[in-house]
Amino acid sequence: MQHLWTSFVPFTRWWPEVSRRTLRADAVAGLTGAVVVLPQGVAFATLAGMPPVYGLYAAMVPAIIAALFGSSRYLVSGPTTAASIVVFSALSALAEPGSAEYIGYALTLTFMVGVIELTMGLARLGALVNFISHSVIVGFTAGAAILIAASQLKHFFGIWMPPGLHLHEIIRYFVSNFYEIDAGALFVGTATIAAGVLCRRYTPRFPYLIAAILAGTVVSTLMNIAIEAGEVGSAIAVVGYVPASLPPVSSPDFSLTTLKQLAPAALAVTLFALTEAVSIARSLAARSGDTIDGNQEFVGQGLSNVVGSFFSAYVATGSFNRSGLNFEAGASTPIAAVLSGAVLVLIVLVVAPLLAYLPYAAMAGVLFLVAWGIIDVKAFRQILRASRSDSMVLGATFGATLLFELDFAILLGVFLSLVLYLRRSSQPHVWVRVPNPRLAKRQFTTNPSLPECPQLKFVRVDGALFFGAVAYVAERLRVIYQHNPEQKHLLILARPIGFIDVAGAELLAREGRIRKRVGGGVYFHQLSEGARGMLRRGGYLNDIGDESHFYNSKGEAISAIFERLDKNICKRCEKRIFNECKTVPREEEETVAPDTTKEKTEPEAAD
Repeated sequence: MQHLWTSFVPFTRWWPEVSRRTLRADAVAGLTGAVVVLPQGVAFATLAGMPPVYGLYAAMVPAIIAALFGSSRYLVSGPTTAASIVVFSALSALAEPGSAEYIGYALTLTFMVGVIELTMGLARLGALVNFISHSVIVGFTAGAAILIAASQLKHFFGIWMPPGLHLHEIIRYFVSNFYEIDAGALFVGTATIAAGVLCRRYTPRFPYLIAAILAGTVVSTLMNIAIEAGEVGSAIAVVGYVPASLPPVSSPDFSLTTLKQLAPAALAVTLFALTEAVSIARSLAARSGDTIDGNQEFVGQGLSNVVGSFFSAYVATGSFNRSGLNFEAGASTPIAAVLSGAVLVLIVLVVAPLLAYLPYAAMAGVLFLVAWGIIDVKAFRQILRASRSDSMVLGATFGATLLFELDFAILLGVFLSLVLYLRRSSQPHVWVRVPNPRLAKRQFTTNPSLPECPQLKFVRVDGALFFGAVAYVAERLRVIYQHNPEQKHLLILARPIGFIDVAGAELLAREGRIRKRVGGGVYFHQLSEGARGMLRRGGYLNDIGDESHFYNSKGEAISAIFERLDKNICKRCEKRIFNECKTVPREEEETVAPDTTKEKTEPEAAD
């Protein structure tokens, strides 16, 4: 019941943090996002094969619902370029884009996607997003930022481009049509960027993105007036007429035939939408130090699409453009996204005529600023310096984001992360440990130059003993035994072994049988109770030994195992590794009465 309550009213967690200061920051961020989504929503709807106004509908109700019921403070949901393309590719073969039948399919698809997302969230499948590593997020964010900037080249330079082009096609088209650059659009875009940069540097308290939008709009309006008066040059492209209407109530098609027809597309769109939304949320959370609940984010995205499908919204998911803008604009709580959707309704109803003067070039300049702001250059450099494997994941995700579909790029990064993780897990470090007499309490260390007991080997296994690691660990133990066949007794320092499956238990049982045959044994130091219980239930203690082979301290283990050692070998040994060795007379010494008072074993040293 507690889980269900927090899933459906998550805003009770952050609502106490709302104050006059946060409301002011959220209002600025929400207003900025509402203004930005106007031209984008129209463009995205066209890309999805929907009437232009449906892009605005998708940015109203879904944005509010996702903000209230999600877990991210900065994620803004609504129409996106990639989601629009996926919707078009899934539905264009079923109906004529823009037709009533096509709109019906889109609304039904949105409902189905929402139900699947909601079900996954309530089923606690949000942990799946934990497999999206930090390297994947950094690479995906950087690649998406470049795609955002590339998608705005046509508006910034005033060059017409066909919709739906990939990055390499955009670059090729831009280069081949470079001579068509509109000097007026370029000037407006440059002025927008300059105003944003100067405002951020010299007046940081004023929202630099709004300053940039206002500057670009003023410059564009003045230029259009001058052009119209002088009848020279070409007018700066602006958003133009935006219909002043609320999203009408709609109803998806619940017929069994339609649901069966759209099921494959719904699964594909759900996979993409969730991956995109949670990846964006996690990337922003990593930059802000916030935390993300994957289950709750699934619930928020699911509810936003379920409810949105009844208010003429097609598939909505997390938007990189508007989420990055929301973060850069200084949003403090999800109220910013709520206000973005609500303000959009008011803007469409009240201020729509004024938005006709908003230039596309200014919007492109703002998105250039946003794209630059969401690239984490510092994290990029750190990963490249710190880890070769993480650098490979970073590079692969970054390249795939630029060259392929966004969902494929994320899935490729996740796949590579899992492969590298399994590779590391399947080859846990197997350390030979020895007590160092030069350290306090003779702490154990890995130093091949230090003397070892000729009968007892200390080995530490740093990882789980599961089926994927068994072959590697078995080979390491075989090599260790072959190099030192007189060390018949083996003490495994097992504190790092958190898990043992059947294959791992078989490995330990086999090792126990081998050492028993030669007069030795296998012993364990601080093996977890869960792993011991597994060995006990499976009957593997018959080969390993009884409970006397398990110890909680190294001092206790050494003292007990010492009693099992061959004392004839101990007499010939000059190393005297343990305190117990002092009780055994050397072979050349005169036999004396044994001292029944055994010296207390030295305190245990942490391994």
